[in-house]
Amino acid sequence: MKTYKTQGTCASAINYEVTDGIVTACEIVGGCPGNTKGVAKLVIGRKVEDVIATLKGIQCRNGTSCPDQLARALEESR
Repeated sequence: MKTYKTQGTCASAINYEVTDGIVTACEIVGGCPGNTKGVAKLVIGRKVEDVIATLKGIQCRNGTSCPDQLARALEESR
């Protein structure tokens, strides 16, 4: 499991795992529980490229969001 320290969001970190280009685990630490748990469940089983394309650029505050931070984490892991 990799950990990405978020910036500019209520969440403090994202723990995730990728196997053969597929997101196999995701947990967003902190943030709005319902939203972060929902986003985490929705990305599991999806291709990394699809998750990045879907979530990159979504803004909440500070020019980013938990979904955007997840996309950034996945970009760094490629």
